[in-house]
Amino acid sequence: MFKKLCKSITPLMLLAAVPAMAEEAVPYNCDFSPSCEVAPGVYGGMSSPVTSKFKLSLGGYVKLDYVHNSNAVGPISPGAPAGGFPIAGSKDESLFSAKQSRIWMKVGGPTFLGAKTNALIEMDFWGGSSASNEMANVRMRHAYGSLDWANTQVLFGQFWDIFGAAAADTIDFRLGGTTGNPANPRVPQIRLTQKLNLGSGNTLKFVLGAQNPVQDNAVAGDNSLSKTGAFGSAVNGAGQISFSSKALGVSPGYMGLGNSPLTVTLFGLVGNEKFTDNNEITSYGYGAYVFVPVLKSSDGKSRAMTLSLETQAYVAAGMDVQGATAMAVSGSKPNLNAAQGYGLYGQLKFYPTQNLGLTAGYGRRETLNWDKIKSMSAATAALNYGGSISTTAGNIERSNEQIYGNVTYDLNAAVRVAAEFQHFRTQYVSQLGQDNAVRLAVFYFF
Repeated sequence: MFKKLCKSITPLMLLAAVPAMAEEAVPYNCDFSPSCEVAPGVYGGMSSPVTSKFKLSLGGYVKLDYVHNSNAVGPISPGAPAGGFPIAGSKDESLFSAKQSRIWMKVGGPTFLGAKTNALIEMDFWGGSSASNEMANVRMRHAYGSLDWANTQVLFGQFWDIFGAAAADTIDFRLGGTTGNPANPRVPQIRLTQKLNLGSGNTLKFVLGAQNPVQDNAVAGDNSLSKTGAFGSAVNGAGQISFSSKALGVSPGYMGLGNSPLTVTLFGLVGNEKFTDNNEITSYGYGAYVFVPVLKSSDGKSRAMTLSLETQAYVAAGMDVQGATAMAVSGSKPNLNAAQGYGLYGQLKFYPTQNLGLTAGYGRRETLNWDKIKSMSAATAALNYGGSISTTAGNIERSNEQIYGNVTYDLNAAVRVAAEFQHFRTQYVSQLGQDNAVRLAVFYFF
């Protein structure tokens, strides 16, 4: 009788203990203002990293955007042209999107010949070129493994394109990709990074890699489904040489999530494409990037009263998918040429307080050989020079630029709110496309 009574009481005791156990296991985190009672839930260091075969950490953020465009730029918006920037008379538009939310998983594995082994996979929800915000698809952003020694790293998988070091700190996350910052693509690659410590806080870093030729991004063509109709493409060779120094201290970098020292970087890329009639072109680019902590952090960690300046300039040919040039090739077989262009970018980032950030910047992509192009008809110029034919206006793009400013405020360790204004301007031979965009965003980092 006693055994039966114990069997019936024990489950009830366990059920009664569950709420108390849960409260004890997940306490409120009170390192914020206002008080815990109005907290948006537990945040920040919620728990220790989970484990599988190796140590596994999870993270990411939820991001909701509201945007209003003075011209409709969506693919099915009334008055919006098919691709590119809008023309005068198109309608305005307003929308919400959460597709830029992300999640990542990081693995710390066993050592190899004294190196730590790591891997990371990151995803967002912009996959499949889905036009609908309600039916977002998972897209791979980063997926790489690495062997990390003290001053040497071997990385393989999908990571940032080696060409270009700057990323415009815009809330829209396009990073100024078509206006002086051709750093958008994440491409399959293998790269070697070697650091040399020069003493007194000075470091020299070399990056050398081979990566997928993204100028061949798939659109129906010859044998390879390439964008330009090329086949037998060679992988891109790319590299960076970067000098950094803590002589000026450090100040906030991208998104204000970390502080960076004075940095000067030279970068370059070269690739090759062959066509069915034995014609071939060489894609290439080279440029320089500078980051300056104008007002340094007081203790190397705080953002209060810091000011950062960064700028970049490059010249490129045949690199439209990266956004470095307006198109990949110009001319017609067998007289194809790599389309040429250059880009300029500059940005200031100021934190008057630890939680309040102010950013303003400018970027511009320009078509080379414009003096010759402008005196020709659109068809002749597109045939013979590195100008681009816009599907929007049937015209040649001379320049594409943006001016932007944004403000961010961190409510606590998890929640960030932001607002941004952007002015876009695209100059064609005979037409001008413009758009003003106002964006509001809220983030939840975890």
